[in-house]
Amino acid sequence: MAQTSNPPGPKMVRHRAPNHPSAAPWRDEFSATMKLAWPLAAANLLQMLVHAVDVIFVARLGEAELAASSLAIALFGLVLWGLSGLTGAVAPLIAAELGRRRHAVREVRRSVRMGLWIAVGAGVLGMLACLNGERLMLLTGQDPKIAAMSGSFMQIIIWAMIPMILANVLRIFVSALNRPIFATMIIASAIGVSVLANWMLVFGNLGAPALGLEGSALASVVTSLFILASYVAAISWDRRLRRYHIFGNWWRTEWSRMREIVRIGTPIMFTIIAEAGLFSGAAFLMGRIGPSELAGHTIALQVAALAFQIPFGIGQASTIRVGFHYGAGDAAAIGRAGWVALAIAVGFSVITASIMLFAPHTVLSIYVDVDAAKNSAMVGFAVQYLLLAAIFQLVDAVQAVSAGNLRGLQDTRMPMVIAVISYWAAGFSISIWLGLNSPLEGVGVWIGLAAGLLVASILLTWRWARREDLRLIPFRA
Repeated sequence: MAQTSNPPGPKMVRHRAPNHPSAAPWRDEFSATMKLAWPLAAANLLQMLVHAVDVIFVARLGEAELAASSLAIALFGLVLWGLSGLTGAVAPLIAAELGRRRHAVREVRRSVRMGLWIAVGAGVLGMLACLNGERLMLLTGQDPKIAAMSGSFMQIIIWAMIPMILANVLRIFVSALNRPIFATMIIASAIGVSVLANWMLVFGNLGAPALGLEGSALASVVTSLFILASYVAAISWDRRLRRYHIFGNWWRTEWSRMREIVRIGTPIMFTIIAEAGLFSGAAFLMGRIGPSELAGHTIALQVAALAFQIPFGIGQASTIRVGFHYGAGDAAAIGRAGWVALAIAVGFSVITASIMLFAPHTVLSIYVDVDAAKNSAMVGFAVQYLLLAAIFQLVDAVQAVSAGNLRGLQDTRMPMVIAVISYWAAGFSISIWLGLNSPLEGVGVWIGLAAGLLVASILLTWRWARREDLRLIPFRA
């Protein structure tokens, strides 16, 4: 399995010249990783703040509206993240090409163009899948009223899917070309757009209709279009990015490159679906336990997901750094890049876990009024779940970066198998057992989440540590 996932690229390359960037010591690798990781992590955090804006506005509509939107977002997000993973194969391909040749204009353009093609086609399929959201919610035992509200929300937000997947491909492009700050700036601007759109459309300000829950979905569509347009404008403006002409001759087919993206990206997609499916499935389990538990779960998960964006961004950076050294054929530099990224991620996770452990009410007050009597049940459950979220911050960081390291090696098939075993055979089965068949209920669901992440972190890190023995790289230091 491990051998079949390797491309034929750099097999004959053994050593690099001493002045090549891959010959830099650990300190220089740390600097290079941080330079790439912090804008990506910041962009991820800001993207979560965009979603948090939606939650903040919807939470003020009521517990039922928050529960309905959380179910819709659970399904929509699962499909969106999975399809974004499919196009995410563009990242290691671009990085490897730049590692082989500094000015690989044509090869980079081929990858990006076919990534955009796949984004549109996959987005259409994703929209069709989400149209059956209300029916799925009823089949899983959700309250019919909540399911109907969620279905109405879904009918609108699905129009954000294609712009979001396209923007993900463009984000990969600008990041791999050492312009990750563009992603940070664009998402920061999108927060303002999201706040304005929600304020207008949810509550009917500035002459807009008061659409309530549906207004928040429409605000998400507006924000996604703004993000996509901003990436197009930034790429057209920047001199270095413009020279790749990624929008020129967009109709030209590159079937071999498309097949390569699909080959690498399909396992990534199923890996993400396995992990995201665990958390989306947890929302459906919470919906069966009770609306207060579901609302508390939604808020706690927002906080945990916000903290996760830091190691997730570091993992994205490690994919590019490891992929660059993979293309250059430097095994020693591959190891440095991966271990440095893991160390950085663990260090940051200690900080975020401490905040969740020692100041849960302060964190939750960002989303809801923790002192309001009507929120007492929701806040009580959220505090319990947040304490468990703090515990699995470290293992979540390790699995995210280890997965990113392996993607840089274009090793995606076995990590997909690991994800299915970890998140479903271990994690979700424990969540179901403890959540629905024990007095632990919601706490039991979160114990299952932690168990799945723990198993994944152990197996993925073991595979990364054994990369040469498993022949994930066809050369040695």
